[in-house]
Amino acid sequence: MSGILEGKRVLITGVLTEASIAFHTAKLAQEQGAEVILTAFPRPTLTERIAKKLPKPTKVIELDVTNDEHLGRLADIVGEELGGLDGVVHSIGFAPQDALGGNFLNTPFESVATAMHVSAFSLKSLTMACLPLMQNGGSVVGLTFDAQFAWPQYDWMGPAKAALEATNRYMARDLGKQNIRCNLISAGPLGSMAAKSIPGFGELASVWDSRSPLEWDLKDPEPAGRGVVALLSDWFPKTTGEIIHVDGGLHAIGA
Repeated sequence: MSGILEGKRVLITGVLTEASIAFHTAKLAQEQGAEVILTAFPRPTLTERIAKKLPKPTKVIELDVTNDEHLGRLADIVGEELGGLDGVVHSIGFAPQDALGGNFLNTPFESVATAMHVSAFSLKSLTMACLPLMQNGGSVVGLTFDAQFAWPQYDWMGPAKAALEATNRYMARDLGKQNIRCNLISAGPLGSMAAKSIPGFGELASVWDSRSPLEWDLKDPEPAGRGVVALLSDWFPKTTGEIIHVDGGLHAIGA
């Protein structure tokens, strides 16, 4: 029996460790029949080591999504490797330390601008860099952390995720005529490298212990990875501009 991504070609960003959603997305995508190519920054060698743990070998490309030169050459490199793309996974987020951990009112604009550029604007930049390879349409899937609330310690990553979510909607509007779907997975907290960079992450994550209807496991990124793979597949052919929650249901609970 073939997988739901049989014959698909997918570019995946953000594979840093085995604990990352991006790693599990890549693993599941390969298991479901996709050809996968990875991008990495700032340490491609780290991603190359992690990539060896995937079911099949895959190429790793250095890509700084804030670097126009890197973005400009991406389509040529990926085109030579895969011939085209059917899916793109945006799993990129970064904020300087002074934009996190309870420093919201004192964060300088330069740090806010960095968070916005890397975490939100890059969804558009990455998609446009890959657009020449998506001649037959496809699916763009990003990762967010529910931006309708103000979370403990999350500070300027909250507005950055809100910008990411708005960017996704506008991309869905403008790329629909090319049969490109743009959606986000809003995952619950996970013990990834990105999470560990947030001062006081434990306080944020503890909310799930008391409010999540379904038991939430900080050490299990696979449910979120499954959500990404589902959106990459043809099983959501008319869904775009959407945010699918994979958070144990916490988003639906008021208190």
